[in-house]
Amino acid sequence: MPIFVFSKQKNQEGMNWDKLDLELTEIVEKRNQLAEMDYSDASYDDLEEELHDLEDDFNADYEDTLEPELEKIYSVLKSDTDILLPTAYLANKYKPLQPDARGIVSYEVVGREGVPIESDQFDRQDVRLVLVPNPARFLMIINGNPLKILWRSR
Repeated sequence: MPIFVFSKQKNQEGMNWDKLDLELTEIVEKRNQLAEMDYSDASYDDLEEELHDLEDDFNADYEDTLEPELEKIYSVLKSDTDILLPTAYLANKYKPLQPDARGIVSYEVVGREGVPIESDQFDRQDVRLVLVPNPARFLMIINGNPLKILWRSR
């Protein structure tokens, strides 16, 4: 099986990657909160609505930045699967890692999370792409196991 290495994103003029990571982290934390709640919880609907608003704002702010990166990924993977909005690539649940020296928490994702990708390069395997913060990156998950970072913001 071929392994792909994509270089990190060159700084786009005026792109604030720290802001993207802060907004993405807020969404991830709210998704984790929602995953821990029961549907009958009184605050479930309010949190879900707040999460949808944050995701809508994220798509509006970053679709033009992230879509070209997804196009490159899909091209290399030789996938004709439709490219979706950035928040479609979010996992339902993220596992927080230990904070780094600056106190920034990164995350990992395992299991069948993210958007399924069809590609002849990965015959009969469950290949998915997931968006992870700190730094923002698209991760390839094959058969539930994180395999490779396909793109990262820095």
